[in-house]
Formats: sequence, structure tokens, C-alpha cells
Amino acid sequence: MMADRPHILIVEDERDLADLLAYNLKRAGYSTAMASGGRAALDAVAKHAPDLILLDVMIPELPGTEVAARLRAEPASASIPVIMLTAKGEEADQVVGLKLGADDYITKPFSMKVLLARIEALLRRSGRFSGERGVMRLGPIEVNTDTHQATLNGQPVKLTLTEFRILAALLQAGGRVLSRNALMTRAMGPGVTVTERTIDVHVTSIRKKLSDSSHVLKTVRGVGYRCSLALDEDSDGAV
Repeated sequence: MMADRPHILIVEDERDLADLLAYNLKRAGYSTAMASGGRAALDAVAKHAPDLILLDVMIPELPGTEVAARLRAEPASASIPVIMLTAKGEEADQVVGLKLGADDYITKPFSMKVLLARIEALLRRSGRFSGERGVMRLGPIEVNTDTHQATLNGQPVKLTLTEFRILAALLQAGGRVLSRNALMTRAMGPGVTVTERTIDVHVTSIRKKLSDSSHVLKTVRGVGYRCSLALDEDSDGAV
């Protein structure tokens, strides 16, 4: 929907925090809905697909990780941006969340200003505010920045928002190498602080979804990534 007021689903079982999030989001110009458990969150998405989901990891009924996995498994919700909220700050926990389809990850306690900035950046990356236009192709892979869809041999590829932005950035680079920092900026927006491992996790996920065409994503050791159809380049196909 992404009309005048982007709609955000808050999945949080701590009522005080959920109310605080809703209050600040409404002040920032968003419409909101709340769910306190995993099954309620999935029901809410099915009834009214949000433009972004704030998803706590530790929630009743189904954990946030399971909710994220189920969202990514359904075509109707696969591309909805997801920011995970959790008290777990270890990099390993972040990697688990990202592998399951989260687009961003923020740990408690957090600054409301920082969270709002991350939400704004993620919504901007959805493509509706970016002004990007056009269709890019590389072999059997096609990325359409107008419709925000990716296909492989004409069949839809279910990419998360961040994965789509990374693949689009690499195709736009026309074979040039993009450093991990450059991909972070293009795919996650300026000012977003994540580890380089975050980009590696997303690239690994993209490769799995590209199946037999995964070789087009080349790892250039010590530098970053590039896209090419060639099979005999001096680069490593694995992260």
C-alpha cells in the first residue's frame, strides 16, 4: 500500500514497549497495528499486508525467527521489509536472524531516533521512494526495479528487500567489483551500521535462491563482489 501513510505492524509482547513504539511511529507519520504473538502476527499480515514489520524475537505462540521464516516462505509476504528487535546482541544471533530473512536487526535498548531512521531507510529501499527505474538482465536473471521483482528463467525469485537491493546493485555495476561497504550503502542505506558479515549472509542467501545460476555472483577476495556470467574467472564462488 505505501500510500500517504506507510503501515507498520508492531509484533511485541511487552505492552509498554509496543505502546511506546506505536506512539512514536504515529507521531512520525506512520499508521500502525499491533500483535503480541507469532500466530497473531501472521494473521495480521494475511488480513492487511503492512509496508514494514517490527518483529521481536522473543514472543509467545511462535518465536520471531519462525515468524520471519514463514513470512519469507509465502509469496504474498516474502518481500515485506522486516526489522528484528531483540535483547540478543551477539553477531551469531544477528546472523541467524538475517539468514531467516530479516532485512535489519536492532538490539534493545535502542534509541527511538535510531529506530525511526532505520525504518525510514528501509522503506526508502523498498523502491517506491528511490526513483529507480528499469529492467536489468544477466543471462537467465532479470531484475525489474519498477515492479521490484526478480526472476530466474522467467520464474519469480523470492528475495527479501535487502537481497533484492544487493542483486540490483551488483547488476547495475555492470561487472565492476563493489566492496562490502559499497553494498551496505546501496542496499541498506547511508548511516546504517552493520558488520561486513551481514552482506556475506545476504549474498549466500541470494546464491541459494539463484540455484544453478549462483555462479554469477563472484566473490573477489579481499575486495567484495561482482556479477558476471563467466565461469573461469579468478574469483571464488563461495563466501
